Amino acid sequence: MGDPLTAPPELITVGRISVDLYAEQLGVGLDDVQTFRKSVGGTATNVAVAAARLGHRAAVVTKVGGDPFGAYLRRALDERFGVDTRFVGVDLELPTPLAFAVMDPPDDPQIIFRRRPAAPDMQLTLDDVDATMIAETSIFWVSASTVSGEPCRSTVRSLLERRARRAHTVLDLDWRPQFWPSVDDGRREISALLAHVTLAIGNRTECEVAVGTSDPEAAADRLLACGLTGAIVKMGGDGVLVATADGHRELVRPYAVEVVCGLGAGDAFGGAFCHGLLTGADLATCARMGNAAGAIVAGRLMCADDMPTSAEIEGLMGVADVADR
Repeated sequence: MGDPLTAPPELITVGRISVDLYAEQLGVGLDDVQTFRKSVGGTATNVAVAAARLGHRAAVVTKVGGDPFGAYLRRALDERFGVDTRFVGVDLELPTPLAFAVMDPPDDPQIIFRRRPAAPDMQLTLDDVDATMIAETSIFWVSASTVSGEPCRSTVRSLLERRARRAHTVLDLDWRPQFWPSVDDGRREISALLAHVTLAIGNRTECEVAVGTSDPEAAADRLLACGLTGAIVKMGGDGVLVATADGHRELVRPYAVEVVCGLGAGDAFGGAFCHGLLTGADLATCARMGNAAGAIVAGRLMCADDMPTSAEIEGLMGVADVADR
């Protein structure tokens, strides 16, 4: 893979980071949880972890607090997960965010965010990044929550303008209502990003926020009308709709799994999707890889720690192919 300090990343993500605390007691409310397991979290961070697990040079643009939690995150990304931390800044005034996950129910866990008085990852400025490297990297992955506030919003807009819609520029529609004043505010800011990206990925709710409809076909139409080369609409148990600008549409079926924790499956999908892009796969194949990775992580408790390897993804896809014959 080369020296991460000299070799440019193949994938750069920008967005949230946190210390995630997963309840180890499943199917019970917060009052009955006795123990939590600590790990790295945050959508953009987990996508970088997933891609690194699959053998790619991945970096994340984010910021932690100048506290022991922040030091833990930087060390874990570097030493345990192999993620390039050159763009993980430190804010000496704000605390590192925490996120508590309670598996009640396991397929739709409750998440309690602690991001007060403000999150360091929303304080990103252009001084925190290498704009030229971001403009030239193979994949630039933007989490939509980055534009929920300043100065991060202006920073991300500037980076996207500098990148000039180079392939592959991916927008993760990533809707977290806790971070926004209203749905209207979210729609205004997220929809404005669509003119600067080549691919958009989101579930029905996220599409509703971004383009005003949760109908997968209609959402794909509206996303592509913004000039994208591809729209990826995730539909849970109904699979993933892949739509491209050249008129191709394909429903990629999901993989059955007994859900242990519904968190992280989307991030695993993102990392594996990027793996597909970096290895030259078409978008439907990228989505198949993503579905397999998401199913594997949904069957495990953790997110970053439990991201699958290439062998695990290929193994699940191979078993499914045999079963279909």
